[in-house]
Amino acid sequence: MSYELLIIPLAYLLDLVFGDPEWHWHPVRLIGRLIEKLENKLNSGRVNKKFCGAILVILVVGATAFCVWGALRLAKFIHPFFYYGASVLFIYFSLSIKSLAVEAGRVYKDLKSGDIQKARDNLSMIVGRDTKGLDEPEIIRASVETVAESTMDGIVAPLFYAFLGGPGLVWAYKAINTLDSMVGYRSERFIEFGRASALLDEAMNFIPAKITCFLIGISSLCYGKDWLNSFKWGFKYIFQGPKVNSDAAEAAMAGGLKIRLGGVNFYNSAPAYKPFIGDDFQPLAIEHIQESIRIAYISSALMLISGITVFYK
Repeated sequence: MSYELLIIPLAYLLDLVFGDPEWHWHPVRLIGRLIEKLENKLNSGRVNKKFCGAILVILVVGATAFCVWGALRLAKFIHPFFYYGASVLFIYFSLSIKSLAVEAGRVYKDLKSGDIQKARDNLSMIVGRDTKGLDEPEIIRASVETVAESTMDGIVAPLFYAFLGGPGLVWAYKAINTLDSMVGYRSERFIEFGRASALLDEAMNFIPAKITCFLIGISSLCYGKDWLNSFKWGFKYIFQGPKVNSDAAEAAMAGGLKIRLGGVNFYNSAPAYKPFIGDDFQPLAIEHIQESIRIAYISSALMLISGITVFYK
């Protein structure tokens, strides 16, 4: 058997065991620092914001893909096993299965212990919305929504692009995803400048979002949740465009857990309205955070098995 067949499964296992390392030289952090420096230079003055935003995307994605490609070429030149090892590490760094569970799990433990302020603080580390003043149901809602969305862009999408094109493609995706998280949101500074990043991120997550809907539905079945309701709500979004990528994953999760997500979120004190998703069969409870984490774990395993089945022929 070719050693290349072991690269993605080994990377997956490393993430399950060790999680995403919080290193100063982690590739995502390096990409983030590059984005900060380029954004300060390109997004200034009376320039064409959309054009400069597109230049930022080209420079960051191009530099990321080139660095990964160059590192793999150098590793292969030294010895094939260095190439296999580097490929495993690059894909491992792109995944956030255990880290998602750990970070959302902290919020769960805080709520269980009754420390709502600590829950808000830990929640602020994994969401972009304002967390100050959130009550327990809103903290639970934010946690479940984040787990659902991160199942898509932190687990399913990286595995999908790893299977499709290896480390180079998966890190091109991670660069786009990081761009969107840093300059793609609708603030006065980035409304025009971040447009290219946001649109490209939507396009790259379009297929993974549909896959995530299906996987969450199957995971709900495996976990003994309402899988029919998960598919019902997921399918309401599955045939829509890329602007509802995160809504589709959240809908499948809400359906499976028989809860309602969505509502008003605040970003820098400005309200943003999301449509209600799911049926209000039961009030939001602390256990829904743990249940969403378990569904995310099952979805990750199903994605790995599906990828091996489809791509490893």
